[in-house]
Amino acid sequence: MRERSSFIYRILHIIDCSLVCVFLWLLVTCYRVPWNPYYTYLEIVVFIISFISFQYFQMYRSWRGWKFYREFLVITKAWGSVVGVLLFYFFIFKISEAYSRVVFMIWSATMPFVIFFSHLIVRKFLRHFRAQGKNKRHAIIAGAGDLGHRMTKQVEEIPWAGIEVIGYFDDKVEIDERLESIDKPLLGKIDDIKEYLQKNDIDYVYIALPMRAERKIFKILEECRDLGAQIFLIPDLYIFGLHHAEIQSFGDMLILNFNPVTSWKRAFDVIFSSVVLLISSPLFLIIALVIKLDSSGPVFYRHRRITERGREFGCLKFRTMVEDADEKLEELLQTNETLKQEWTSHYKLKIDPRVTRVGLFLRKTSLDEFPQFYNVLKGEMSVVGARPIVGRELEEYYKGDGETSAGRYCSMKPGITGPWQVKKRNDMENYQERVELDDWYVLNHSLWNDIKIIVKTVYCMISGKGAY
Repeated sequence: MRERSSFIYRILHIIDCSLVCVFLWLLVTCYRVPWNPYYTYLEIVVFIISFISFQYFQMYRSWRGWKFYREFLVITKAWGSVVGVLLFYFFIFKISEAYSRVVFMIWSATMPFVIFFSHLIVRKFLRHFRAQGKNKRHAIIAGAGDLGHRMTKQVEEIPWAGIEVIGYFDDKVEIDERLESIDKPLLGKIDDIKEYLQKNDIDYVYIALPMRAERKIFKILEECRDLGAQIFLIPDLYIFGLHHAEIQSFGDMLILNFNPVTSWKRAFDVIFSSVVLLISSPLFLIIALVIKLDSSGPVFYRHRRITERGREFGCLKFRTMVEDADEKLEELLQTNETLKQEWTSHYKLKIDPRVTRVGLFLRKTSLDEFPQFYNVLKGEMSVVGARPIVGRELEEYYKGDGETSAGRYCSMKPGITGPWQVKKRNDMENYQERVELDDWYVLNHSLWNDIKIIVKTVYCMISGKGAY
């Protein structure tokens, strides 16, 4: 199977092009559209255009280790080009009237999903096949440092990719030494890679050297690119946790953009917040009335918090404490050492005498945070994100930690809810857990993760677990 992989890809290429034509024929038949010579011409044209477009967009590359959505995006681009050429073909020859518009629209819209579904079946079969130890590809890693270890662990976490790391090459570790925590041997020095590739059947070479070792990297590229293995460079930017860095062009230069792309997130925030505020407006009025009846003071409480790029904003909440809460806090911390220690550790008090009766209910149900949807509409917050923190927290807990980063925190807007809200909430043992959850979200945010967090937040609101 390994030796015939290129032949298999050619067969899949032809099958996909044929599938496009067969699916068109099925739609024409199902909608009882009379078949005419124009459809025959269209089938021939579609097969040729699809064959060229699918090859151009590299639909038949090796997808080992790639996520499904990346392949779907490539399929969509390739098929979009086919549809574009067909529309131009109809316009030039003035033959659009010869075809059913309904059939063409359904065919154009659903074809990417049909192709992807067929690829999905093939990939599922191959994943199952590879997970059983068959159809393996062999890899070596140049560099036995943290970056090389990270690559090996990643390979081991996805056995369906069918890649086996044979060992490492490194100049700073003794040959034949067995690396700790990972059962992979040192195979030699960097200079030995060329000879090793000449004597062994290796499919992939992963260069996991620091960028300052550019001479060694160039040496591997110059000597080993014609020895049968594909060569990949793993940028050592990952040691800084910059998972959302994006390569962009600036004139003739390539630059790395360390600002997360969140245009989808802003659109989601605006739509979701608008719907919530519209639906909840009667509830807002009831809460405001109850707060005024329960205790004196304003309905809303505005607190200074940190948003993206380190700017401060007024974070809105329904007031849950007595009017002079800040002054009373100072008195409590001065007279009670236990409360002072709890406040220093968590910036919260589990049993806070300043909280009103209505405020206790609002906190348990998280209804006190609903006004923050207004902050979202203003662009100061997101629906889902890291916790809104104050400047003192940023200085003491984020900038003072060697692994987490205040810069990463300030690269995104804080959220009304987040992983901290749906996991341990306020029941965390120490503040460092909160920092780690915020850091995790910044590095792993996605639309799907946001939706899961929102669903879990609703459950937490109902249960009230961990809220105070």
